[in-house]
Amino acid sequence: MSLRFVDNVTSSRRLSQSNRPNNLKKETIMEHAVVRHDWTHQEVKALFEMPFNDLLFKAASVHRENFNPNEVQISTLLSIKTGACPEDCKYCPQSGHYKTDLDRERLMEVEKVVEQARVAKEKGATRFCMGAAWSDPKERDMPYISKMVKEVKELGLETCMTLGMLDNEKAHALKDAGLDYYNHNLDTSPEYYQQIITTRTYQDRLNTIDNVRDAGMKVCSGGIVGMGEQAADRFGLLMQLANLPQQPESVPINMLVKVKGTPLEDVEDLDHFEFIRTIAVARIMMPKSYVRLSAGRTAMNEQMQSMCFFAGANSIFYGDKLLTTENPEADADMMLIKKLGMNPETREDYSDEAVAASLSSKVADKATSELFYEA
Repeated sequence: MSLRFVDNVTSSRRLSQSNRPNNLKKETIMEHAVVRHDWTHQEVKALFEMPFNDLLFKAASVHRENFNPNEVQISTLLSIKTGACPEDCKYCPQSGHYKTDLDRERLMEVEKVVEQARVAKEKGATRFCMGAAWSDPKERDMPYISKMVKEVKELGLETCMTLGMLDNEKAHALKDAGLDYYNHNLDTSPEYYQQIITTRTYQDRLNTIDNVRDAGMKVCSGGIVGMGEQAADRFGLLMQLANLPQQPESVPINMLVKVKGTPLEDVEDLDHFEFIRTIAVARIMMPKSYVRLSAGRTAMNEQMQSMCFFAGANSIFYGDKLLTTENPEADADMMLIKKLGMNPETREDYSDEAVAASLSSKVADKATSELFYEA
């Protein structure tokens, strides 16, 4: 069934209680998190307008119900093909429509991608994400992309890709190659979308998510705030994500990184408290999803990042670059995680080497078991 975006204006469901956030009953702060797909614009607005401390307390409570609050999932993102993208996303230095300092590069060789993945794993990443500046992947590129996925998977890493729009056939091809996640952001609300992108529609994005789900892959989908949108657009973005038939497993919340040469290079900065509120509301509305503190972390001090973790962010990209925009150094990330008493999330290693090692260990255990007895 094809996905359709929700109309913020005509949504009929309303809060049964007072819409004023200060009047929200105390018991609603402690209510158990339920995955819902029927959020209304008024309900989301009420969450955003809660007193800040109440909102963070509610978000932190929801977070603790569903995740270890002291673990953070770590991913690394590698740009496997840079620049000259035919899309006109006004925030992106990779767009061929704007003059930025970004050089055009061809699709990276498989061996180089695998080497970068190996380094990422050594630094603590459990998921390796690969991004290409395409409107959509071409048939000639699919064998190389599939090989990248298979070889990165063999290292024991989860795999994620963002390659633009996918039709159903290509989505199934990536699933067959072993791809775990596909990233395709909604970016903003349906109402503000045309102010940011004109080369593809909101429905195009929903169709890609639909194809990814049909293929059986997990979805990574979020958006960008600070693009000059209104508060109502932030409400609308989260409402669209939460009201998908199946909520994304991973929800990246990006702060706009202003790049010289793009139409948004001089847009007014978003208030940092509003960004933290967005993280907190995303956590409440999508209680089972990983909420990723994504692009824009370079501009955030440790205290702001810590508040985002408390508000429910439990996933980060780390390393030198986030595609083509600066990202905090991996060592600095680890120092902050340690300072907060947190730990990187770990996952089972299902690479061939790990399985072989496990089998060898079990054989050895069986061979020596007769030498011991239960004390």
